[in-house]
Amino acid sequence: MHFVRKSTCLALVLAIFAAFPAQAEFKGVLDTPATQTHLAAQRPLNAVAAAGARLVAVGLRGHIVYSDDHGNSWEQAAVPVSSDLTAVFFSSERSGWAVGHDGVVLHSDDAGQSWQLQLDGHRADTLIKDYYGKKARQGDAQAAALLPDIELYFSSGADKPFLDLWFANDEVGFVVGAFNMILRTDNGGKSWTPWFDRIDNPLRLHLYSIRGQGEQVYIAGELGLVAVLDRDTQYFQAIPVPYTGSFFGVLPVASGAVVHGMRGNAFRFDENGANWQKLDTGVLGGLTGAAMLDRNRLALVSTAGDILIGKLSSGRFENLTATRGMLFAGVAFVPATKSLALVGNNGAAVVPLIEQ
Repeated sequence: MHFVRKSTCLALVLAIFAAFPAQAEFKGVLDTPATQTHLAAQRPLNAVAAAGARLVAVGLRGHIVYSDDHGNSWEQAAVPVSSDLTAVFFSSERSGWAVGHDGVVLHSDDAGQSWQLQLDGHRADTLIKDYYGKKARQGDAQAAALLPDIELYFSSGADKPFLDLWFANDEVGFVVGAFNMILRTDNGGKSWTPWFDRIDNPLRLHLYSIRGQGEQVYIAGELGLVAVLDRDTQYFQAIPVPYTGSFFGVLPVASGAVVHGMRGNAFRFDENGANWQKLDTGVLGGLTGAAMLDRNRLALVSTAGDILIGKLSSGRFENLTATRGMLFAGVAFVPATKSLALVGNNGAAVVPLIEQ
């Protein structure tokens, strides 16, 4: 889904120790702003979204870039951390959030030009443990049962990633991530409430994607997990699915949603998950991004470099030719130019759509 590269260089480590005094304090990614580089739009990017007419993309090492000319050129934003970022979402033209590794939640109120840190893994660790610890002391049996899993989850450190987010408006939203991590805010991210106990996920599967439309909110995740928010109980109820592979994304469509994931698998289902239709993508690459083009057409992209345009009415797709080959991680529709903004391991690219 995203392209995190790890490497070790002994010479570099020795040079760092030689250049700084022994008492110098080591700064981690949460204390180190993203490095400014004119190559940021050519480095690995994991997600792209629209902020009004602006495009905003996020990627490795805290890189966030934005474009005001429909993806033809990009500027790098100021970001206070250098954690790898996995997803971005704008609830309005100016207000948006990005999430990533190390429990990072960033907020922008200027359409993605600058960002502020709202949450990190250390604060999330304390918040979650305190929340369920208090409930357990008050006699909540479910909270008491969750605490061992939460302790185990954070025992190796506060480095767990958020993998996606969705906001209904500038105040109400969710972030989701590895091992069932889900938090909700009602005040634009100023404070967060853990929702570990409000989702039907006893195996603590990873939550890869969350999206909503109107009063319908969907989560897609590991091992075929699909959950729908019950409006009355405010609980994400898992629904039966015809596939047990992981779903990397969920996209609301008319009267339901589309989920997409491993080995080219994509399905459309109705609001309650009672009826499912397998979409004929014709590819085997993992489907990592999706965008609606109109009420009937959508685009899908894959880690094998596929760009698919299909119709919900027929469930069939055609493959577009990429102007810049890469392992795609995300896609956004650009209505002004009738094109697709694409991101992946080689940065950002734009592909014009063929009129159908």
